[in-house]
Amino acid sequence: MKAHDGMYIDGAWRPAAGQDAVEVLNPADEQVIGRVPAGTAEDVDTAVRAARAALPGWAATPPAERAARLTALRDVLAARKDEIAETVTAELGSPLKFSEKVHAAVPIAVAGSYAELAATYAFEEKVGNSTVFHEPIGVVGAITPWNYPLHQIVAKVAPALAAGCTVVLKPAEDTPLVAQLFAEAVHEAGVPAGVFNLVTGLGPVAGQALAEHPGVDLVSFTGSTPVGRQIGATAGAAVKKVALELGGKSANVILPSADLAKAVNVGVANVMSNSGQTCSAWTRMLVHREQYEEAVELAATAAAKYGERIGPVVSAKQQARVRGYIEKGVAEGARIVAGGAEPPYGQGYFIAPTVFADVTPEMTIAQEEIFGPVLSIIRYEDEDDALRIANGTVYGLAGAVWAGDASEAVAFARRMDTGQVDINGGRFNPLAPFGGYKQSGVGRELGAHGLAEYLQTKSLQF
Repeated sequence: MKAHDGMYIDGAWRPAAGQDAVEVLNPADEQVIGRVPAGTAEDVDTAVRAARAALPGWAATPPAERAARLTALRDVLAARKDEIAETVTAELGSPLKFSEKVHAAVPIAVAGSYAELAATYAFEEKVGNSTVFHEPIGVVGAITPWNYPLHQIVAKVAPALAAGCTVVLKPAEDTPLVAQLFAEAVHEAGVPAGVFNLVTGLGPVAGQALAEHPGVDLVSFTGSTPVGRQIGATAGAAVKKVALELGGKSANVILPSADLAKAVNVGVANVMSNSGQTCSAWTRMLVHREQYEEAVELAATAAAKYGERIGPVVSAKQQARVRGYIEKGVAEGARIVAGGAEPPYGQGYFIAPTVFADVTPEMTIAQEEIFGPVLSIIRYEDEDDALRIANGTVYGLAGAVWAGDASEAVAFARRMDTGQVDINGGRFNPLAPFGGYKQSGVGRELGAHGLAEYLQTKSLQF
């Protein structure tokens, strides 16, 4: 596995300040496949200084030229899509076909969408006797997770560059190799030196240094809600803007009029996708009491088909976490109808696709984010009861509603406290805003709403 032993700072690969390294493991066989530098506060400071020095020139670059650099970046990523997929499969454990269709293809599409937005966005507008300018917020500290490693990088870096910001990226320590590949692509696309910078390393060291750095104007973080709270508190003390995409415990509400078999099968597929390591996964399936046992049987049958089709979770730590939640579900009285806590193989960080029945809304597995291939099926009495359960967690990131008539599903979805809802299996839209209510985060990603996160407004009165 090709990997750089330095940091990408100010347009070049530079030696790290320290000698420590982070090993990258293949979660399917537990073998070391690479090493990256463990960045320090000194590395972060060097990168932020480079980003600040590059900011005036990039902010003054015409949007059309920024769009051209993003178009070039998209094209480079597209040319290297096979390498991207293979890299993500190696360090995340995702099956290669899923890596090709999602981990490689989606970031390429998102990069292209921001190339178009950079060229067409109204960075200046007239409001009465005022001219309003939408200007780059400054230096962005981007801290990204391991579950969709390239997508989350592109979802932060592309709009920041489109807005005229400069960026320092700290990727997740479990999946840093695709971030190094991305830095190569940025360089090949002709993005000026210092506009994008990469510092690898551990979250409590490099990530914290980036969040705390006084030269960073905005911190964009995707990850757990507890870490998001810490970053929010740190940024708040400095009156610094944050964009936080955090945890989820999304409800998949199947109303009595829905096509039950389709709703259950798609719902199970959603939870098992990416080995359950998706913050927006519909991990709570809500079914009317009269259809409950049929839904449980359908879900158990569907889950069994994923036994050899999903990859491992990312690490031994994550495997232990998911197993702990499964054991907690059993201890609290839920009934396993598929899978279980026992690892299906002797090697690798695998979790069997697991489905729980007889889950009540207050159980731990119905309240906390598990981040593994684990589905909880909850019965409800009527629509008001379903709404109470759907809204009954601290999260509000995503969800789904199924009904025989789309208008019925929309009426229910409008009452859900969540940022994004799929109606009868609606397709992913890379231009639609993505983000959460409540403790699922602050701000939005993707599309024009995602671009707006990296802008600040100035008005001139005439």
